[in-house]
Amino acid sequence: MIVLGIDPGLATVGYGVVSFENNRTLSLIDYGTIETQAGMPTPRRLSLIAKGITQLIEKYQPDAVAFEELFFNTNVKTAIIVAQARGAALLAAYGHTQELYEYTPLQVKQAVCGYGRADKVQVQMMVKTLCGLHEIPRPDDAADAVAVAICHAHSANTAAIINTKI
Repeated sequence: MIVLGIDPGLATVGYGVVSFENNRTLSLIDYGTIETQAGMPTPRRLSLIAKGITQLIEKYQPDAVAFEELFFNTNVKTAIIVAQARGAALLAAYGHTQELYEYTPLQVKQAVCGYGRADKVQVQMMVKTLCGLHEIPRPDDAADAVAVAICHAHSANTAAIINTKI
């Protein structure tokens, strides 16, 4: 099973692609970011995000696409802008597959670290360990996206029970 994990954002969308075979062998295929520049009109930025997601799906042909749910507690304006970017990414992914899943940050941390309140450094270290890497994936958005992909890989057999398919 190939999983594309997405950490949504307007300036930077993190992505991570993992392969999970026989419910035990995890391999990192690729990771990185889709970036848009500040000052560019928002519709153009959203279009670039959608195009980038489409290219990733066409390149890696994932069996599932997993998104991290948005979590904001103060800045409503930022939440709306990031939600727009997430919507562009969701729409692009939905154009290629209906196997779309979403996970809360708590679920991702629980799946990767075994503890839902793990901090960012703990998650990054576990991504490095689980993927057999010498270094933590950079930037942080890419490491977060790999964690989302790992979360889905580990819970794919129970995803219908514990997660809502988008």
